[in-house]
Amino acid sequence: MKQNHLDDACTSILVGKNASIDGSTMIARNDDTFHAVSPHHFLMHPAVKGEKGRKVKSWLNKFEAEVPEDGYSWPAVPNVDYKTGGYYDESGINGANVAMSATESTYGNERALAFDPLEKDGMDEDTIVRMVLPYVDSAKAAVLRTGDLIKQYGSPAGNSVLFSDKNDVWYMEIVTGHHWVAQRIPDDSYAVAANRVSIQQVDFDDPSQFMWSEGIQEFVETNHLNTDKTGWNFRHIFGTDNLKDRHYNTPRVWFGQKYFNPEIIQDPEDGELPFIMKTDHKITPDDIEYVLGSHYNETPYDPFSPDASDADKYRYRPIGLNRTQNSHVLQIRNDVPEEFSAVMWLCIGYPTFTPYVPFYTNMTDTDPSYNDVSLTWDFKDAYWMYKSLSVLVESNYSEFIQDDIDYLTECRQELREAVAETDKLAKDYSGEDLTKFLTERNQKVVAQMNDKAHKMFAKLYTKGIDLSRLTFNMDKNL
Repeated sequence: MKQNHLDDACTSILVGKNASIDGSTMIARNDDTFHAVSPHHFLMHPAVKGEKGRKVKSWLNKFEAEVPEDGYSWPAVPNVDYKTGGYYDESGINGANVAMSATESTYGNERALAFDPLEKDGMDEDTIVRMVLPYVDSAKAAVLRTGDLIKQYGSPAGNSVLFSDKNDVWYMEIVTGHHWVAQRIPDDSYAVAANRVSIQQVDFDDPSQFMWSEGIQEFVETNHLNTDKTGWNFRHIFGTDNLKDRHYNTPRVWFGQKYFNPEIIQDPEDGELPFIMKTDHKITPDDIEYVLGSHYNETPYDPFSPDASDADKYRYRPIGLNRTQNSHVLQIRNDVPEEFSAVMWLCIGYPTFTPYVPFYTNMTDTDPSYNDVSLTWDFKDAYWMYKSLSVLVESNYSEFIQDDIDYLTECRQELREAVAETDKLAKDYSGEDLTKFLTERNQKVVAQMNDKAHKMFAKLYTKGIDLSRLTFNMDKNL
């Protein structure tokens, strides 16, 4: 479970609406934990109205706070064993089509933390989604609510949070006990973040593109934290630049930018890689899924490379991991009616080897294979089924990888067909009937993907029999 912030490590991707292929906004992240086995389930929380006195309590510290009496519906991907590891709701899109993903562990430097240390019992990452997402109606409002809560309660860890709605994408970095900056991703841009402070120059004269904690400029000036002679570079002032960054964090940003901008030559250990990027390539959910499941594919740093040296293969930490408990792409589309524009693409296995299943978030519930997950291995659960498929593929990587690539290609085609068909049919429904229809369509897609995964297991197990070393071929004439 996520109990040690020093061991948390996620990768995030954010895409503005004019940088995507269809005009949608997208925020995405790998939820990577310290333990390889940390069961998660996918739940739907209903809207609430007039329920006064409700509180959120952390299982990690003494944080407890009252929440508003009215709240939107919202899905979440929390720990099954939340009493040990905390809730960690991770991601969701609420009933107002506001998306939130939290958190990307981000580390402030000792210079800044000396003057604004972390708050031991502040609002931690295990409760941040349920404190914010149900109560906001825009991405900007989500940043402001989070900032107000950090001002009131403080933060016990450095964290970054992703927000989006149909127009705006925001990235918020909380780096000390009370200070933070948020930057809007321009409509024509994308960004990749990986466990270090990403935001660079902050323009305090442009509140449409930046938001910040109260008094942060005075805090920096009073405590002599700005190491640059000119400018106000948030990464330089509050961030780190050390050996771990160069081998654990920065190379992931490098690979993401290499994929989206192959024409640019960069150093994977360069601590000055830009945060905001533009590309002539129109970004799709498939692109994001590929990057989130990547392991420095087709480079000397790929741990599966048969030719690279161990020094290269294990030089950098890959993006997709066995510790990735869920990977998600939260997509708010602008080419369909708002009532069914929000789609949550959820991968509950290794993102390297298993598919991202689309869920319309205007739903009443998730499939039992997602919402009723056992702490121990049970093949009926999506978590355990897709984890098992991932282990099977990796166990005979050279023999099984092409089969897996073909399987994922077929999944993507079938899932896009399912979304297109659902969009077409959904236009005949409204209100509660539409919600019921979308819920049923989600369940149908889950069943389709479960069947496809079972057939993939059968194929690989059958193929694996012939790979056994317990065989002996004798001359047939003897």
